[in-house]
Amino acid sequence: MQSAKRLIGVRIKSIRESKGLTQESLAEKMDINTVYLSNIERGRANPTLDMLIKLAHALEVEMWEIFDFGHEVNVKELRDAMSKLLKETDEEKLRLALKILRAVAR
Repeated sequence: MQSAKRLIGVRIKSIRESKGLTQESLAEKMDINTVYLSNIERGRANPTLDMLIKLAHALEVEMWEIFDFGHEVNVKELRDAMSKLLKETDEEKLRLALKILRAVAR
């Protein structure tokens, strides 16, 4: 799995691009240097908590969304995570999970 800094950077870039923002426009919105933002997105800078809050605000997302990089893991890691969750789940929740998976698969 990639380093946490790299995953956070990739996630920030993904959110920025989904919002149609360039690095320049986001950096200007945050009043930071474009090079610093680029380093964050490449996992080369360590953004402070204050900077992550500022990023979330500028991107108009909740803070947790910056850390939501589950889609960046490979298929084996996804299967392992699902398997672990299923082993810890009671019958009622298993039935609900199956219904949801069937709906998604259709």
